[in-house]
Amino acid sequence: MRSLIVDGVRLAYCLDGPEQSPVIVFINSLGTDWRMWNPQVAELSKSFRLLRYDIRGHGQSGLSSEAFNIARLGLDLLALLDELSLDRVRLCGLSLGGVIALWLAIHHPERIERGVFANTAARIGTVEGWNARIDAVQTGGMGALRNEVVARFLSAGFRERDPETTQLIGDILEATNPVGYIAACVALRDSDLRDLIHKIRVPSLIVAGALDEATPPAQARELHNAIVGSELIIFPEVAHLSNVEQPEAFNACLLRKAVD
Repeated sequence: MRSLIVDGVRLAYCLDGPEQSPVIVFINSLGTDWRMWNPQVAELSKSFRLLRYDIRGHGQSGLSSEAFNIARLGLDLLALLDELSLDRVRLCGLSLGGVIALWLAIHHPERIERGVFANTAARIGTVEGWNARIDAVQTGGMGALRNEVVARFLSAGFRERDPETTQLIGDILEATNPVGYIAACVALRDSDLRDLIHKIRVPSLIVAGALDEATPPAQARELHNAIVGSELIIFPEVAHLSNVEQPEAFNACLLRKAVD
């Protein structure tokens, strides 16, 4: 992992693939780190330079003492792109990462060639739901969330078929800095892009999972209807981490959208 300092915070990142190839940036979900994109690396790095990073408060990235919002997370990514002299990139964000990607597409479309907004929404969850999540972490730590969140991340069928990956996702979640996790929960609780997503004009692919309870297909359809010219794909029998559950299908969709 490499790192840089943004707004006084260390951001950790890694690069894979040929140096002169077009760049795809991956933005991870709440409670995960850059490893959630492992299923994409082998196939996509054949044709693209892959940039993965940990958002502040997650993985190997640091955390400031001040609260942050979605805009701050978007500015972190812009600073990373500037540091690496990347003027325009293809962007793929999932869940919280998808919200960050939406924010960038709204406010800095000149930096995005194409966007993939996976298992995300213009407004995720409710104030009451986020407050309950925050209370649970404050009371019982990250371990108190493990079973519930992993069950939302991955479908029952996948958890039975692939216990090793299920274990990894649970371990990453439980190892997440609880202060960083709570700060990201607050950022999501206070974020609502529903009145702004119609401004997005970058070529867009919206990905959803039919079994996703966190960002259900109805919310993906809302994005699709609001973003002119967007494409919508809903994977059957898939929950929240669609890139983990159906990597071959996810990669094929992303490759097609990245080169169209």
